[in-house]
Amino acid sequence: MRGPQPLIPPMAATQAKICGLKTPEAVQAALQGGAAYLGFVFFDKSPRHLEPEAAARLAAPVRQASAARIVALTVDPSDAEIDNILAVLKPDLIQLHGRETPQRAAALRAATGLPVIKAVGVRDSSDIAAARAFDGAADHLMFDAKPPKDADRPGGHGASFDWTLLEGLRLERPWFLAGGLDPWNVAEAVRLSRAPLVDVSSGVERGPGVKDPDLIAAFLSAVRRA
Repeated sequence: MRGPQPLIPPMAATQAKICGLKTPEAVQAALQGGAAYLGFVFFDKSPRHLEPEAAARLAAPVRQASAARIVALTVDPSDAEIDNILAVLKPDLIQLHGRETPQRAAALRAATGLPVIKAVGVRDSSDIAAARAFDGAADHLMFDAKPPKDADRPGGHGASFDWTLLEGLRLERPWFLAGGLDPWNVAEAVRLSRAPLVDVSSGVERGPGVKDPDLIAAFLSAVRRA
């Protein structure tokens, strides 16, 4: 089987992913604002967790009316979990947000035929250097803030890191900046990091797991102006 091909060509303008969507209103706001990626979370410790059947219902209008890509966010998933998500949701990409190794990322990429986004936690420059181990194993890296030591989930905490650590970063394929982004700081984050792709979840919420359509619209507007 031919390996998965990157879905995102090199671009001049930054594109955005809205993650952790749970309602039709939030999905519609993401589509109207021009989000390039819509993420659904499959991790039961997250306030954004959905069952695959619920995500599939939300994704249906996306495929009918938009070129946006559907992303399934998982955390250290088993093969059975991946198979179920693929069968029900039929995502365009798989996001790995746990402690997956480069070998595991490459194996899932080969087995599913789908591009893989691998999230890596960042605290200092050594974390960015270590992320290069995923070159060739994942299609896109996502640089996110490392969670607090007592956290029970690897992301979605609204924490950020020093965006200048990414300045000048050159990878074969476009990469995501995540962690602590919101409508008020995303333009500055893009300016400092030169990120080709950005990801937001808690930064467009009015409560844990509760997306605000107005904040989604404001975030996407800020990305367009960045």
